[in-house]
Amino acid sequence: MNYPQEYIKPYSKEGEKREQVEQMFDNIAPAYDKLNHTLSLGIDKSWRKKAIKWLYPYSPKQMMDVATGTGDFAILACKMLQPDELIGTDISEGMMNVGREKVKMEGLDQQISFAREDCTHLSFPDNRFDAVTVAFGIRNFADLDKGLSEMCRVIRRDGHLVILELTTPEQFPMKQLFSIYSKAVIPTLGKMLSKDQSAYHYLPQTIKAFPQGEVMKKALEKAGFRDVNFKRLTFGICTLYTATK
Repeated sequence: MNYPQEYIKPYSKEGEKREQVEQMFDNIAPAYDKLNHTLSLGIDKSWRKKAIKWLYPYSPKQMMDVATGTGDFAILACKMLQPDELIGTDISEGMMNVGREKVKMEGLDQQISFAREDCTHLSFPDNRFDAVTVAFGIRNFADLDKGLSEMCRVIRRDGHLVILELTTPEQFPMKQLFSIYSKAVIPTLGKMLSKDQSAYHYLPQTIKAFPQGEVMKKALEKAGFRDVNFKRLTFGICTLYTATK
């Protein structure tokens, strides 16, 4: 099945989405952390903690953070869960290079490593990880079904998946306020802080187009997951999805 966001590209209708997304994140990598926290008003930190706390009872020892970006989620997960190994994967070396420096500064380079991976063709063997996480990156997948299937493949039986993604609020007045914010504020701040205007026009478009709630739940079940649940956070601006293999 094809989803609307798979056809949205940062720079041009021509060419592969994967290559354009890689280029975009390489371009905005130096400003990404500042932008992320500014655009979410810092609330993204509490969303990350909620997602990681869901994994507490399972004490995962082998973890992968997909679309890890600059490693914020990976670092917090490592601190909170203390896994033996956490591999952050991404297609953007520019983003991961920022992450590598942050991991060194935190003294976590013995636990956290980074690898350039295409989420639709992961190089890891079947049943490799106890838990896989994705925070604010799944809407950039060039093929959502393949990405979900690959993550399911590398998770061990009874292992877990946690996804955080920005979503469109459904209730008045947050729906209307978020529409104004995404159309006007996000592109303006993005241009000011990152110098890449296209990137921050692209990101709100993917939030609006990405499958939410029950549609996303069905996609996860189709990929092979069970016990799929979702919870809307902060009036529906973000959604937490959890699942078990």
